[in-house]
Amino acid sequence: MHGPGGPGHGPEPMVDTNDPQLLRRIEAAQAAVASQRELFDREFGQVASEWKKDGSRVTAADHAISANILARLAAEFPEDQGFSEELLIDHPLEVTSAYSWVLDPIDGTNNFATGLPQCAIVLALLHSGEPIYGVIYDFPRRSIMHGGPGFGAWVGEEPIRISGARLSRRAFIGFHSPHDPEQYPGHAEALVQRCKIRGLGSSALHLAYVAAGILDGTVDHNVKIWDIAAAIPLVRATGGEVRFLANNPLPLRRFDLAMPRIFYVAGSPEMCADLAALFAAA
Repeated sequence: MHGPGGPGHGPEPMVDTNDPQLLRRIEAAQAAVASQRELFDREFGQVASEWKKDGSRVTAADHAISANILARLAAEFPEDQGFSEELLIDHPLEVTSAYSWVLDPIDGTNNFATGLPQCAIVLALLHSGEPIYGVIYDFPRRSIMHGGPGFGAWVGEEPIRISGARLSRRAFIGFHSPHDPEQYPGHAEALVQRCKIRGLGSSALHLAYVAAGILDGTVDHNVKIWDIAAAIPLVRATGGEVRFLANNPLPLRRFDLAMPRIFYVAGSPEMCADLAALFAAA
């Protein structure tokens, strides 16, 4: 784990980065995600899947990783709330604890189930509803990405930074198309004309790769908070921005599996301004 002296030019942290209780939680988050790597690797491309009511895919590995991580965190921090995409609930839950956890046990389940490597375990630590630290098992690169404002952002022990690029024909932009293709007409066409698009099938990796400078930016019309909560602090730690254009979920006051789909852009502040202007004109 790295302290406030790490790299990054993001905003001032919202919490005391020397707080022992915070540091305990960061250590626990990294250990919890690392503890599930063997299960994730073993089940990749092997596990049977089924379909949920909302049309998304789920596997036994999703449920197992979710239960394992939340149980581990609850045992160490019983005062914290833990939320997961795979919670078996049909009603919203109010966020009332100072610290809370938001987990997507497998982001990119379609890829995971069918043997495409772009998938990840995604765990975020929130304080007062804001993501302050993220831990992501980046399966394609077999590495742990982690960080947050005041701590820097890292792949293992190596610091990462956003590219700082603006929108251009050379820019690589992650893209997740709208759930309703008629909701944002013209957006895909506008992007194709202005940059190079990459669609990995994992919203968490799109955003985390912005923090790492692998992608210059990302655009997502079809995401929910558990997909991106862990990558938000990584981007912010490197001086990047996550700009919500519709259905801003933060600060998180209610965890709702039926929450509206978020539309956001991310990258350098200049990239976000370029993307927002592009879509305003589309």
